[in-house]
Amino acid sequence: MEEIIRKADILIEALPYIQKFYGKIVVIKYGGAAMTSEEIRAGTLQDIVFMNFIGMHPILVHGGGPLITRKMHEMGKAPQFLDGIRITDKETIKIVKKVLKSINNELISEIISMGSKAKGLGGRKKNIFKIKKKNTKIDVGNVGVVAEVDIKPIKRLLKKKIIPVIMPLSIGEDGQLYNINADEVAFSLAQALCAEKLVLLTNVKGILANKDDEASLIHTLHTKEAQDLIHRDVIQHGMIPKVKACVKALNSGVVKTHIIDGRIAHSVLLEIFTDEGVGTEIIKGKISK
Repeated sequence: MEEIIRKADILIEALPYIQKFYGKIVVIKYGGAAMTSEEIRAGTLQDIVFMNFIGMHPILVHGGGPLITRKMHEMGKAPQFLDGIRITDKETIKIVKKVLKSINNELISEIISMGSKAKGLGGRKKNIFKIKKKNTKIDVGNVGVVAEVDIKPIKRLLKKKIIPVIMPLSIGEDGQLYNINADEVAFSLAQALCAEKLVLLTNVKGILANKDDEASLIHTLHTKEAQDLIHRDVIQHGMIPKVKACVKALNSGVVKTHIIDGRIAHSVLLEIFTDEGVGTEIIKGKISK
């Protein structure tokens, strides 16, 4: 009986959030180690399907960096990076395309098997992204940045309760295929769609006050505090572009952003529908969760 009551309490705790976020757009960026575990991947997709069924509008953006790197090694090609950017020559872009399309198809199939409808976008002739080649001091090849988003195809899918599953690929005006940073794609979508939330799934608990102590997880940060932590080197390495993407999203009209550990089962639901959450939320003003 106590277990039944506990489950009921969880549902009651979630109710105000379900009411608050009904009809709202939530952009979820999914990648990293969480993609390599079938159990955790299934839990993440169940969270997204749940959100769809209760009237929210989830949009799934996926990466595939570790799987791309693994495929390159299998093919005898050493990955190269410049300031965290994958150098993407003609051979590499073919590998990126193959891996991302495979991931995209798998995610769609799994979502459909859970009872929702899903459709893949990105990397096709009908682009949702207008991009330009990334400008760097050393040419990184077929790497692009988002210049504009066509939200009409996405809006049509959301109206039909179809979950968009978006891969970070786009064909440029020159006819070349370009690889795009998935965090940037997620930010650009959240900005263009005026999303309620931008959720970035990572391989760490969130933002830590002490990088060596997971108990120092910071549950809530304001944008100025986040920028200060970057300047003080508390936020380092791969977390910096994620935090900057969150700050840019908030300054562009997104209501709230979250950085959470994608390795935790059902981390998306736990972050959005519970009082404490499981990761770090970054907000622009002092507003309630």
